[in-house]
Amino acid sequence: MLDMTYIRDHAELLQHTADRKGIAVSIRGLLEADAQRRTLLQEVERLRAERNRRTEEIGALVRAARATDERAGAVDRAAAQPEGVNVVRVQLAEEAKQRMREMNAELAALEARLAETAAAWRTLLELVPNPVSADTPDGRSDADNVELRRVGEVPAFAFEALDHIQLGERLGMLDLARGVKLAGTRSYVLKGVGSRLHRAVQQLAMDVLERRGFTPLELPAMMRGVAFTNTGFFPTGRDQTFALAEGDKYLIGTSEVGLVSYYAGETVALDEPIRLAAATPCFRSEVGSAGRDVHGLYRVHQFAKVEQVVLCRGDAAVSDALLGEITANAEEILRLLELPYRVVAVCVGDMSQKTHKQYDIETWMPSRGAYGETHSSSNVLDFQARRAGIRYLDADGTLRYAHTLNNTAVAAPRILIPLLENHQREDGSVYVPLALRPYLGGVEAVRPE
Repeated sequence: MLDMTYIRDHAELLQHTADRKGIAVSIRGLLEADAQRRTLLQEVERLRAERNRRTEEIGALVRAARATDERAGAVDRAAAQPEGVNVVRVQLAEEAKQRMREMNAELAALEARLAETAAAWRTLLELVPNPVSADTPDGRSDADNVELRRVGEVPAFAFEALDHIQLGERLGMLDLARGVKLAGTRSYVLKGVGSRLHRAVQQLAMDVLERRGFTPLELPAMMRGVAFTNTGFFPTGRDQTFALAEGDKYLIGTSEVGLVSYYAGETVALDEPIRLAAATPCFRSEVGSAGRDVHGLYRVHQFAKVEQVVLCRGDAAVSDALLGEITANAEEILRLLELPYRVVAVCVGDMSQKTHKQYDIETWMPSRGAYGETHSSSNVLDFQARRAGIRYLDADGTLRYAHTLNNTAVAAPRILIPLLENHQREDGSVYVPLALRPYLGGVEAVRPE
């Protein structure tokens, strides 16, 4: 969420950004709704002040009339006050009460209009995108992302290489048919060493992050809608979530939702960045991806993800440096898995609403003959912190909103695609990288059953 002053001053830029990100929002419509909201708010506040003043006047008249009656006591009331004075006070009080009833009706109508206008304003405000960094490439899709670097050698097989499905089934690791029987399309079952490998890559990633100062959290897999709104996944990403039948709860598509919302509504100490990590099951409906990546483990409804989230001071230079840090963490994990990859700068058209600057890491997948996205790093500036109300005290004692960043340290089972395909051998076995062996009982290779 952005500050309204910033939006008013950068309306043209934000409309352009919304158009490039594919978000249907009218910045002009938002500004008009905001002007109407502020006008109504001023009128409501004026009427409330007038009502308070008149309430005091009525109280004074009533108190004066009561005091007159009390002074008169058993004595002739005509002697206590000039004739008719108390009658006039009573009449004035009744007239004021009638005006109060009319004012309350007028105020109720205005408050209803204000609530309706504010709701429309809020709906538009929640759609306004975060502006992108000056070095973000222009473009409309992932085809326009810009390669920054390649690391590792793409394998050249001297034999007919298999894809991850063939390898997984021959190694007794993967059962797609029964996964579909159990849960429908985009489902799978990992078994035996496949299950262990799935957990091993997650634990490797968590261990790397803990060594780098990240605090691990165990988070719920279902969260309230406000947590999704806090982090910018609602309203634009609502169609990607699975809603539970009862209550305002949804299955998470990333633990970023909880890692950021963990501090919602709080003032935190940010002398040093807060580094958090979690390994959670994740769920995505994949609406809009019909016919895309339906083969195997690339795009599935349920997966596991290790996420790293950082909260830092609201300084663009600090958060940009941390973006490099969390990207380097993900690259280290890929080097430990001995996989070739490339890093790309994501273009504006391939970004989500909340993202200011983003790098994707794509790992070589032989069966695709191309690099496939496996990791993503984003700097969100204070977009999420404003929504979630996460602030810190600056050096001069001023309350400011934090910056937040996130990165996929590893996502499985997608990472199993390059892991199996790049490390396959002619005899049908799959080499196990050195870093994974301690998690798999020291085995050097996975061999066919």
